[in-house]
Amino acid sequence: MSRTAGFVHLRVHTEYSLLEGAIRIGELPELCRKAGMPAVAVTDTNNMFAALEFSVAATDAGIQPIIGCQVALELDNAGSRGSSADLAPVVVLAQSREGYQNLLKLNSRLYLREADEPHVTLDDLEGHAEGLICLTGGPDGPLGRLCSSGQRGAAEALLEKLAETFPKRLYVELQRHPTESGQLPEPERLSERPCIEMAYERGLPLVATNDVHFPDSDMYEAHDALICIAEGSYVDQQADRRRFTQQHYFKSPAEMTALFADLPEAIENTLEIARRCAHVAERREPILPRFAEDEVEELRRHAKEGLEARLAVIVPAAPRADYERRLAYELDTIEGMGFPGYFLIVADIIKWAKNNAIPVGPGRGSGAGSLVAYALTITDLDPLRYSLFFERFLNPERVSMPDFDIDFCMARREEVIKYVQEKYGRDRVAQIITFGALLSKAAVRDVGRVLQMPYGQVDRLSKLIPVEGVRPVSIERARREEPRLEEAARAEEVVDRLLNYGQQVEGLLRNASTHAAGVVIGDRPLDERVPLYRDPRSEMPATQFNMKWVEQAGLVKYDLLGLKTLTVIQNALDLLCARGIEIDIGQIPLDDEKAFDLYSKARTVAVFQVEGSGMMDALRRMKPTCIEDIVALVALYRPGPMESIPEYCDVKNGRAERQALHPLIDHVLDETQGIIVYQEQVMQIAQEMAGYTLGGADLLRRAMGKKIKSAMDAERPNFMEGARKNGVDDRTARKIWDLLEKFADYGFNKSHAAAYAVVSYQTAWLKANYPVEFMAGVMNCDIHLSEKLGVYA
Repeated sequence: MSRTAGFVHLRVHTEYSLLEGAIRIGELPELCRKAGMPAVAVTDTNNMFAALEFSVAATDAGIQPIIGCQVALELDNAGSRGSSADLAPVVVLAQSREGYQNLLKLNSRLYLREADEPHVTLDDLEGHAEGLICLTGGPDGPLGRLCSSGQRGAAEALLEKLAETFPKRLYVELQRHPTESGQLPEPERLSERPCIEMAYERGLPLVATNDVHFPDSDMYEAHDALICIAEGSYVDQQADRRRFTQQHYFKSPAEMTALFADLPEAIENTLEIARRCAHVAERREPILPRFAEDEVEELRRHAKEGLEARLAVIVPAAPRADYERRLAYELDTIEGMGFPGYFLIVADIIKWAKNNAIPVGPGRGSGAGSLVAYALTITDLDPLRYSLFFERFLNPERVSMPDFDIDFCMARREEVIKYVQEKYGRDRVAQIITFGALLSKAAVRDVGRVLQMPYGQVDRLSKLIPVEGVRPVSIERARREEPRLEEAARAEEVVDRLLNYGQQVEGLLRNASTHAAGVVIGDRPLDERVPLYRDPRSEMPATQFNMKWVEQAGLVKYDLLGLKTLTVIQNALDLLCARGIEIDIGQIPLDDEKAFDLYSKARTVAVFQVEGSGMMDALRRMKPTCIEDIVALVALYRPGPMESIPEYCDVKNGRAERQALHPLIDHVLDETQGIIVYQEQVMQIAQEMAGYTLGGADLLRRAMGKKIKSAMDAERPNFMEGARKNGVDDRTARKIWDLLEKFADYGFNKSHAAAYAVVSYQTAWLKANYPVEFMAGVMNCDIHLSEKLGVYA
């Protein structure tokens, strides 16, 4: 690192210091670049939520990341429960790989102990100090607080203890955030001289930091509103509340050097610390617990035995040889990609659930396209019967982790998670954190409240922000497109303030919770890979990295969802069983006239996926006669594809002629009345017309669906050339390409549609054949929802 760099920020709070920091991770490298700063530390309050994301973003931008954390230290080890009055912050920075591992452990300790507030003790620091550099926390840290309150003796004792815990790795931290009058705030003024004296007496180095919470001084007022949102206070209130100064921004090296001109060593030591902190958090390959000594052989044995068991009870959709070839191909692919253990783990979870009479869904997502999954009873859909593609789930031409989404009975999902914890170890299983953002409408409402504006006025302004899909557009865009917002801002200064503040804070993270379904399972204690968190509403720990980053840290996600419909079905089956009627819902006939009559007449209140008024209208028009119609409707009833429902219905019922595309591919669209409905059809058309492998066709579908222009431009000549080889003229090939490009975006995952269509059919079959028991099962699930019970009456 250049010695002319000047200064490095070692105390930065990003948006992951929830409703406190306002530095966005994506913008931090650019702030460093503009300031000529070669390195920067992120030290969010009591968390490492951003550690890997920040490390990757900074490294990619050529900035050295310093991974740290501001942790609340308990001032007294006398066994208090960590009330906020007893806590003061220190900063710890990872100097090495060992230090990073210790930082993970300390961060996990913050949340996994029984306490009123997240905190660590001096004993925790002592046990996990190796490889960490410690800053004493500035004026609000434990040392600064003791000095400010005149407890010099206690301050010296604490400093001795910290110096002993972090030999040659402790820095006495100084901060200067002058107010508008030029005076330092009282805590800084009272603590600075004693801290300097104690440091010099013991030969301890000083370090200067700025407690950075926002990118520039222009954001001070908006950040002040953000703090009020967090605390439930008001911007203009006279009573005490938490306040920052305009100086808590990302200052330049020149500004910091001028501020500490009398203590140049405190500035120089920021560079020394940056040079000492050499560890970078990196993406890692996935790790899985070992399920068996020879997982390849174990998977092959279970899959072959499972297929035999399936073929013994179903009417095969193809010759046995086709099933065996497909199974062998899938097993070779799974083995080649290194995923036998993953399939075995998922199969074990599902078998345990089924053996314990916990209802499991027939499938969800693209996993239903795997014959191996069907053989292992992970799914209950025969992929050959429904023409589902394995490559849509696991593409040998694009190596990525498989991802089974599994539905369990809502009432008993926790039992499944408990089994996983007991089998693999409680310290190796966790949920996954998720973050809620301050979107534009919420930002307007929250800022309006802290500005003490009338509720009705704020409500009207919020409702003027348009919604696109399910998300409101940004305030900036709303101001451009909705003239009434700008008119209101021009008419009243407070409205202009509201919109300006809202614009600056929207998109920042506001809260943490746990993902509804995601669970990770490790081959070692999880806090050796990621920091852990615990939602106050849950006993089970969660990872501090969200779903995207926990996977990049090397942990594998399993989606274990709770589906109320499975509970409804089980309720109905239990009532029937009490009457002596035993039904295996997985073996009911798929051609029941009563069920399809119920669909055609749209008597589908409480029938899964089709109980809305729009769906009922589509059912009356379609008049379904087979399960494939329900699969198609599940796929079509979405914005975009919905416009094809009338054509599907008219062609099906002879009211319109089917439009042929080309003899090579018309058979692909037979089951959907000549309309491209599924992503799998896009893949099959590319295969049949242009000679793609299904793996290559899946890559093409992804590029088209995500509008990746470079990939599409590269593939178009290949498609045209492949079509020519099959005797297709260029004009027709271009027409089909354009059609695929449109429907790749609209197309739905057929595996998911088929699985949910089967669940829908099961509920329709029960309602058509056993309406009393079915509706009793529904109402027992919704017994607490009086409005819904009225609909069922």
